[in-house]
Amino acid sequence: MASLRHVISSHTSDVNWCAFATKYLATCSGDKTIRLWNITDGFKEVPHSPLRGHSYYVHCVCFSPFETLLASCSTDGKVILWNPSNGDKQAIFEHKSKAIIRVCLFSPDSEYLASGGADNTLCLWQISTKSCVRVFEGHDNVVVSCTFTPDSSCLVSGSADGDIRVWDANFGQGRCLFYTPSDVHDLGVSCIVCSPTFGTADPAVAASNPSTRHFLMATCGGDLVKLWDLNTVPVSGINLRCTLEGHTAKVMACAFSVDGKILASGAGDKLIILWDPFHGGKLHIIEGHSRYVTSCAFSMDGQYLASGSNDRTCRIWQLSMNKSSDNHAVSYGIGHTVIQDVKGQIQAPQEQKVAPVKQLRDWSVKDVCDWLTELGLQQHVTQFEMNAIDGQELGCLTKETLMTDLGVTALGHRNKILRGIETIKEQCELVTYVQSSAPPLSQFTDPLAADKGIPDEFLCPITREIMKDPVIASDGYTYERMSIESWIRNKNTSPMTNIPLVGSALTPNRMLKMLIERSQNQS
Repeated sequence: MASLRHVISSHTSDVNWCAFATKYLATCSGDKTIRLWNITDGFKEVPHSPLRGHSYYVHCVCFSPFETLLASCSTDGKVILWNPSNGDKQAIFEHKSKAIIRVCLFSPDSEYLASGGADNTLCLWQISTKSCVRVFEGHDNVVVSCTFTPDSSCLVSGSADGDIRVWDANFGQGRCLFYTPSDVHDLGVSCIVCSPTFGTADPAVAASNPSTRHFLMATCGGDLVKLWDLNTVPVSGINLRCTLEGHTAKVMACAFSVDGKILASGAGDKLIILWDPFHGGKLHIIEGHSRYVTSCAFSMDGQYLASGSNDRTCRIWQLSMNKSSDNHAVSYGIGHTVIQDVKGQIQAPQEQKVAPVKQLRDWSVKDVCDWLTELGLQQHVTQFEMNAIDGQELGCLTKETLMTDLGVTALGHRNKILRGIETIKEQCELVTYVQSSAPPLSQFTDPLAADKGIPDEFLCPITREIMKDPVIASDGYTYERMSIESWIRNKNTSPMTNIPLVGSALTPNRMLKMLIERSQNQS
């Protein structure tokens, strides 16, 4: 299934990342260089390689989808854009904090580049203007991984704490749409990737069901790879599909093949494992590296898999895949099994793709105990059952009651429970709002059409409609008056930050109102 085709051994330090374009393979290393290799010429190094510009360890490298740019990021705090055809520098980006940059990635439409770093933030750079257009804040530790959804609408990031956040990549003031508690993966979320063909990534699926958007996402960390259902419309959230066990050391990288039929993972056990992402089974184990496997990438034609390692080599593996059937039985969400073809088209049954979220106050004692088990805290189930902790009681728990009344003495377990409760509350609030207040998606053939061509400052963050009476709330953000008044009647937290509002006073934003009216009059 996989045979060694070529070994690249020109780097003088760890090979940290590798990435394919149609013509090139790029590798980056702790030796501060990026090297380019010609795929069609037997993986010979191109004349203008290596690319030199970083002063420290280079962590990540990636091609733009149109293959006109190559991006690299480094401990020196810089993201450098290169012209891969001649090696010229096109731009240099830095976070305001000058922090170490751990990961960078182009959006599938080539319009943006995301970078995540040691300042716990992500920056979104617009390629056409070469400027930072958005900063995403919320992680409590280093951002070590990120991916865009295939439609470029959302950015998903993972941190060294092990939490995952889903961000609105197109609109809004750095809005976080969904986040998990930490410890999704032990030792952090090393890598996040989305299938390029599953679900809404397939244009046919997207056209047949425009009111929902769902994708298949893979993450890795600790010694596990996990597959998730990622939903972004109408409600953002992720549901664990399955856990792939096989590695015996930290999994450092994962990648989907271009057709989405194979998932590869590389780990500290020196192995690359090829998985069937539909059934969750192992397809093949590749051995050959003498130290940790730090990265893996599939070629655009599916013929090759590249793997980088701490052994200072990048190995190119020739793939020969067995033909599979057209249809796969796969699990979607929680408690649903559907038949899906290799393009991700849902055939049957026709069910809502976003699992309903039960309000926390309606949870039974059994629901609470099942939730504890999902968190890996089954040792506390008996105590919760004895004290009849249902959803209403769960929402009132504090660190003190967890420790003194329920015997949760481990600080980490208490924090995990409390973070989980906050996540549930946020999900329930968002579902309630979408179902009762948000304009129906059926009004739009394209759910994003309302925002196109309109300055983001003119749109209410809650409704995404042009504001008529903009007002400033105590969180400092501007909203449409009717929308924020309706929000405040039901909750006392900011729609943007989820932090409690210090007051309900609203201040008219007269300058913004004048600008909106002037723009409308001109048009």
